[in-house]
Amino acid sequence: MNNYITLSDIEDLQELIEEALQLKKKNTSAEAGKGKTLGMLFFNPSLRTRLSTEKAAKLLGMEVMVMNADKDGWALEFEDGAVMDSNKAEHIKEAAAVLSQYCDIIAVRAFPDLKDKEKDEAEIVLKSFQKYASVPVINLESATGHPLQALTDAITISELKTDKKPKVVLTWAPHPKALPQSVPNSLAEVMQKLDVDFVITNPEGYDLNPEITKNVQVMHDQEEALKDADFVYVKNWSSYEQYGKVLSTDISWTLTGDKLQNTGNAKVMHCLPVRRNMVIADEVLDSENSVVIHQAGNRTFAAQAVLKRLLEKK
Repeated sequence: MNNYITLSDIEDLQELIEEALQLKKKNTSAEAGKGKTLGMLFFNPSLRTRLSTEKAAKLLGMEVMVMNADKDGWALEFEDGAVMDSNKAEHIKEAAAVLSQYCDIIAVRAFPDLKDKEKDEAEIVLKSFQKYASVPVINLESATGHPLQALTDAITISELKTDKKPKVVLTWAPHPKALPQSVPNSLAEVMQKLDVDFVITNPEGYDLNPEITKNVQVMHDQEEALKDADFVYVKNWSSYEQYGKVLSTDISWTLTGDKLQNTGNAKVMHCLPVRRNMVIADEVLDSENSVVIHQAGNRTFAAQAVLKRLLEKK
């Protein structure tokens, strides 16, 4: 593994899942990162991604430097050939090159604007770091994907499943804000790499990018989709077709106790943060079926497994 930009950077997903679970049982790599530094740049806020990745690096013996790039640093220019006569004081060419002198691995988080689909899908920030850095780059969530979260989700399902081939349902839920498709995109990608029965359910107008979902069954009847589910992954996203728009905040899509009961005994997942009683009802989040805290705990071991692979490559 040279970088961790997308899930396609994983050579053997099952092997990486097993390694993460082994690290969870016992940290056998405390010296792997000794003398190495992880630099994390956040163009957007973070709680779990930031803290779990920092903890993972420290479990490997790494030093960690964290910077809120939009507040603590110069405004960066990403366009090649730009005449820098605006508020942007530093070009990514110099910034990435310099950071590569200070850090052995660079991790970047940069959300989409949800205004220009073509621009967001170009992943200018992340790909610029990848292009101009001379050290490995990790995606801490980008405009179109969240591969660390997806690896975490794969680990969690592999760890908690009771059936050899569980049914996993990704269901849209209402939210007052326009949210990116990054988490559901990556979940759809990783589920297609696992031996699971994967179904997506969302209202009309909220279908994800068909180039990502491919042949995954998409149902617009939530109740029907949830039948016999082993895992229900709840997440909001804005419209892909009418890019970035909130077409509905239909509260009937909230995951309630009644809906959960109709699944049988499904485990409930969410990447967090979650808006209670809008995305998921209290009665579900506070039930034994909720594994959102367990899932969040696995963020550390997903990041640790990825960092270890990148350190071994160096």
